[in-house]
Amino acid sequence: MVSVVQNMAIDCANAYELARFWSEVTGRPLHPEDRPGDEETQVLLPDGPILHFNQVPEPKTGKNRLHLCLCPRSSREEEVGRLLGLGATLVADRRHSDGTGWVVLVDPEGNEFCVLRSESERAAALS
Repeated sequence: MVSVVQNMAIDCANAYELARFWSEVTGRPLHPEDRPGDEETQVLLPDGPILHFNQVPEPKTGKNRLHLCLCPRSSREEEVGRLLGLGATLVADRRHSDGTGWVVLVDPEGNEFCVLRSESERAAALS
């Protein structure tokens, strides 16, 4: 027997607003029943687990022990610019001159996530 990952649970101060941010990041919809003020909301991803946002009273402290890594469909640089425009904040730039590496951002509530190179950028590096 095995277990299947149903969702990635993200504790937050405002479940609906943070889910809206991640809905914009992923281009995927919120659950159709989610409304402002809901203490639990979901972003419905096409493949894999749901992003589940759970409102909690305590603030985030320290670095995430688990985080999302995003592989953009556009270039990494274009996606980083788009995400900063949505309200993300740059934490660390781990890009290297050869094109490898990643960028560490935080969402509006301080949850870290990474932006990797796109598939086309990886393929071009192998050519």
